[in-house]
Amino acid sequence: MDAVQHIADSLVGNVDKVIIGKSREVRLVLIALLCRGHVLVEDVPGVGKTTLAKAIARSLGSSFKRIQFTPDLLPSDVTGVSIFNMKESDFEFRPGPVFAQIVLADEINRATPKTQSALLEAMEESQVTVDGVTHTLPEPFVVLATENPIEYEGTFPLPEAQLDRFLVRLSLGYPGRQNEIAILDSQRERHPIDDVAQVVDLGGLIAAQQEIKQVHVDDRLREYIVDIVEATREHDHTYLGASPRGTLALRDTARAWAAIQGREYIIPDDIKDLAEPTLAHRVIINPAARMRNIDSRAVIRDIVSTLPVPGAGRDAASVSMPGRGWRGRGGSS
Repeated sequence: MDAVQHIADSLVGNVDKVIIGKSREVRLVLIALLCRGHVLVEDVPGVGKTTLAKAIARSLGSSFKRIQFTPDLLPSDVTGVSIFNMKESDFEFRPGPVFAQIVLADEINRATPKTQSALLEAMEESQVTVDGVTHTLPEPFVVLATENPIEYEGTFPLPEAQLDRFLVRLSLGYPGRQNEIAILDSQRERHPIDDVAQVVDLGGLIAAQQEIKQVHVDDRLREYIVDIVEATREHDHTYLGASPRGTLALRDTARAWAAIQGREYIIPDDIKDLAEPTLAHRVIINPAARMRNIDSRAVIRDIVSTLPVPGAGRDAASVSMPGRGWRGRGGSS
């Protein structure tokens, strides 16, 4: 996993020059890249959501397009449109901004549900269909969508089907006092995004996407993943739990998390670390819990903190490495 770890260190170190003090969040975006997944960044204005997307694209040397979602945006403004060419006496397809390797869907919840749904096929199958003709999107293809959680007027909540297609959801948050001073210093004369250069080859990224699939997941840890997802469906505060797509997301992100740390196997802590960013946005809280200001993140934290962990009380790696003993599901021997 040395190649994966090298890619992670190079990309995170490069982006850290622009997004100061947010290495974990940058690593979560990298995990999505390694898993061929999409990212939803939910946060207040001005914390660097758009800058993060630009820095990632420049670090990869990938094509980058930004779509500013507004209420009057049409699906064809996203996917493209077929135009009649009088010279050729035929229709020709003019691709929309979704035809890029890194697509920034800025303020995605400002567009109407009809326009939001234009991304569903692209996010799930890396293709778009216009006028009955299917067009393949470039590889790798990643959507980084942003939304502002505090501006409800003029916005349209993302439907469950769309939220479920995002591999991870994260928030950047405010930088903290010392980091904010560092931001002032870094932008004294020019923005550091102007100096971000490519540090990762796209071919290397695609190879790393294949390599993380070799990370070993112990049978007991697969059961642990399923236990967590099932708990989201049975929790007292949930109306709708995570889908099987969430189960796959938790396994895949845990494998990528292990790989960027140089391990060829996952441990329980990998699963616990990734449970909230991969599952919270897939869980719908029931009305009674919302009245008590309980959100989906709190539910996931409650599940992770109370659910028995495989191999508790032993070296966590002992339930991760093949051929090692284990005391039993969630208990001790």
